[in-house]
Amino acid sequence: MELQQHILDFTKALATGEIEIYNEFSLQHELGLYLRAHLEDYRIQFERNVSHFNLHKSDLYKREIDIVVISKDRTINHSAIELKFPRNGQVPETMFSFCTDIAFLEQLVAGGFQSAYFLAVVDHPHFYTGKPDGIYGLFRNGQTISGRIVKPTGAKDREIIIKGSYTAQWLPISDDMKCCLVQVETGHA
Repeated sequence: MELQQHILDFTKALATGEIEIYNEFSLQHELGLYLRAHLEDYRIQFERNVSHFNLHKSDLYKREIDIVVISKDRTINHSAIELKFPRNGQVPETMFSFCTDIAFLEQLVAGGFQSAYFLAVVDHPHFYTGKPDGIYGLFRNGQTISGRIVKPTGAKDREIIIKGSYTAQWLPISDDMKCCLVQVETGHA
């Protein structure tokens, strides 16, 4: 199974207008349906609680996985997918949320998933262009997404740790829409 290629092919279907998304739920729904149609030997599940996979909620950054790809017999946890399609601005907060998803995916890989993917779809240039300062640089300037990342606004009282090293690359979908796909695999978490 080449899940990364299927996800990229899904973004091509967005580009051609074959598939339309308008919010994060539609992204999750449409990607899940697309994967079900193309990965017939696997189960595609939505919003699975981590406890279903014998992982302890208190040890993880999040409690639910957006999309899970598992074997038909449910014995192999192939992949976890976290998605973002921000619609309301709050760029620095959303970028911190991107980082939280990546750190969560690392935890899932460490907990037994073979691979994991973070997919962000955006239709506003503030996510990929502008000043490369602070958290912005992680998604605008090709800086490495790694290490301790502190919540950039408010009390700055929350932080996450990303153990691996990742680079955000924004790929065009249409004139006003881009996506960023980050892969987390065993050995990188």
